[in-house]
Amino acid sequence: MLHFLQNLDRRWIFLLMLFAVAIPLIMGTTFPEKPSDQVMSVFHAVDDLPDGSNIFIALDYDPASEGELQPMASAFTRHCALKKHNIYFMTLWPQGVPMIQRSVDILENEFPDTYKGKYGTKYVNLGFRTGNEGVIKLVVEDLKKTYSTDINSTSLDNLPLTKNLKNIQQVDLLVNVSAGYPGSKEWVLYGSAPFDIPTVVGCTGVQAPIMLPYIPKQLIGMIAAIKGAAEYEQAIINAYPQLEDNPAAKEGLKRMGPQLVAHVLLIGLIVLGNVIYFWERKLGLYR
Repeated sequence: MLHFLQNLDRRWIFLLMLFAVAIPLIMGTTFPEKPSDQVMSVFHAVDDLPDGSNIFIALDYDPASEGELQPMASAFTRHCALKKHNIYFMTLWPQGVPMIQRSVDILENEFPDTYKGKYGTKYVNLGFRTGNEGVIKLVVEDLKKTYSTDINSTSLDNLPLTKNLKNIQQVDLLVNVSAGYPGSKEWVLYGSAPFDIPTVVGCTGVQAPIMLPYIPKQLIGMIAAIKGAAEYEQAIINAYPQLEDNPAAKEGLKRMGPQLVAHVLLIGLIVLGNVIYFWERKLGLYR
């Protein structure tokens, strides 16, 4: 048996790995996550605010990073909606406009009593403006210098939610989900740090080491990669059990399922390979 395993065609291992990833993905298998302290800091930053607080959400990513970042953007949106917060959306990326629409769809389809037909009073979509960090410098001091109108070309002075909003220093929390430049680092350098705006971020795994030094002074907390998104979803579900029956609220958890099974299989194969090696060495097949 051990000899058979030692000479097993590697293509069978590749096929086994395919099944390990495909089956949990197709079945939507999820496993419980234990939210880290860092993720819980982000959770409490949103959850501890009084209902109806003002949240500014900047979604700075494109479809290329959607697989990693959309679950956390959706989780932020649902969490804010559960708290009935007022939400301001914007993006520094031109490809980020459809990403905002995904969050708007969540508000109107999953929380119609609070948000459907409430554009301009419960949420507003500012859309995209070119200028990278230059836009950040403007919105933290005078929002209407760069955003005189929303995405529908409606004057911000005609929308109840933005009529008296001078800049984002007036909001209760700044949330950024970012795939790179411009994104989380720029929001910290030109927004939260100089103006002491409470800020949380969600970012890709490769960005996380860059953002860690800003915690906890300039940043309250950070959600990193799909693992962090899954933990944040679990934290929200733990606090709001009604989401347990909403499959859309488990995007990150579903994507962690295949990773967990694949990692366990990989570890098992490594252990098995070592067992075979030491057994054959014991039999004198190796010197």
